[in-house]
Amino acid sequence: MLKKIKISSLPSEVLFIWKKLLANGYQAYLVGGCVRDILLHRKPKDWDLTTDAKPEEILKIFGESAFYENRFGTVGIKTNSDDETLKVIEVTTFRIESDYFDFRHPQEVVFASKLEDDLKRRDFTINALALDFNGKIIDLFEGLKDLKNRLIRAVGNPEERFYEDALRMMRAIRLACELNFEIEEKTLEAIRKNSELINYIAYERIRDEFNRIIMSKQAIKGLELLRETGILKEILPELQQTYGVSQNKHHKYDIYYHSLKSLEYAVKKNYPLHLRLAVLFHDIGKVLTKKGEGPEATFYNHEIVGAKITKKILERFRYPNSLIKKVTHLVRHHMFYLEIDKVTPAAVRRFIRRVGEENLEDLFKLRHADRIGSGVPKAEPYRLRYLRYLIEKVKIQPITPKMLAINGYDILNLGVPQGPKIGYLLKILLEEVINDPEKNKKEYLIERVKELKDLSEEELKKLAEEVEETIEKIEKAKEEEIRKKYYV
Repeated sequence: MLKKIKISSLPSEVLFIWKKLLANGYQAYLVGGCVRDILLHRKPKDWDLTTDAKPEEILKIFGESAFYENRFGTVGIKTNSDDETLKVIEVTTFRIESDYFDFRHPQEVVFASKLEDDLKRRDFTINALALDFNGKIIDLFEGLKDLKNRLIRAVGNPEERFYEDALRMMRAIRLACELNFEIEEKTLEAIRKNSELINYIAYERIRDEFNRIIMSKQAIKGLELLRETGILKEILPELQQTYGVSQNKHHKYDIYYHSLKSLEYAVKKNYPLHLRLAVLFHDIGKVLTKKGEGPEATFYNHEIVGAKITKKILERFRYPNSLIKKVTHLVRHHMFYLEIDKVTPAAVRRFIRRVGEENLEDLFKLRHADRIGSGVPKAEPYRLRYLRYLIEKVKIQPITPKMLAINGYDILNLGVPQGPKIGYLLKILLEEVINDPEKNKKEYLIERVKELKDLSEEELKKLAEEVEETIEKIEKAKEEEIRKKYYV
């Protein structure tokens, strides 16, 4: 393990700010995660300096490039760097924090004059390392030893650290995942003992740590640590409830470990966040829909129940609405089935329209993870490959109103007034064309509009709904029959 770091190898933006603080007569040290990452030969995600200069003194030194928007002594210094990790360098005044009143916030922040006071308030030994301008590592809590032994250890008394900020319990797990370290036993035991304190933390902060856990290469290790320490049952009781719930002859694992094995495949294939969430939660509705025990147990409609549960989870975690919509849609439709030897092109077109062409690839990837998580060797068997072929074959044919040979303006020009009638007519025409693409000719569709346009708005609405409902009933009945036949 390095005892010294070559200062000249550090980014010029960091060195400029560091030198300026020193030139004005203040102490200044590089500190925290960036020192740790340099020692581990990782690129730091952010850069932090600590100093005995007060916030108002830092602001005076750096002028308009500095901003101070908190009460914790951290001043942001804007740079002109193209590197996202260097656009803002944070400079924080040495500080001592008093008692914490809500397991999140100190009652007051007192500025200190010594580096030691600042380091001893930090979370873990590997984050309590400092670097002086001569390249010397300052290690007051054996952080270098823990780096060498690949350990996450709290600074001082772990219970005190977690009482100061309960989110540190999840941060320990997240660091163990990102660095592939182990959590030191006393620190781990303190997490187990105090797991309920996580309920004092805002879900936005929990979400950010959770994202980093499931986006790490050791996501499965992280979820298991969350479960074993008791944090999972506090933040994700819906997932905890799947633990130990057996499945049927189609599955090698219980629901919980099936979900983890599926996520393991998603990690291996480097799936993005929304898809990893869909993979993790795709079977979360099985607990409530399980009927029977043993090889013949069933979980009919678990995808519908699962989508509703997933939506509640994501809303609780304050995810963006766009992500919530995408993930719940994938969970809702992950049980897609088409009986390949009997399926018609019209059924394939309706399938594409129902799930959305933009979601097809994600649904296939979700199915791949689901299959591997079930213990089968092949992610994409013949049936899925052939479905891909059919989809590609019919995609050039109409599946949305935009692909019709006429549009709303054409209908408007035929004397249909602006309003809902146009939408109803397009829906009726689309169903006809889905059934028979040869009808997607402007002349034919214009004639059909002329035949239908004198119907009242209510009559057209009813006709459009009847067409859609009839098709949906037929498709759902087929899907349910196939599901019972091939996959329960």
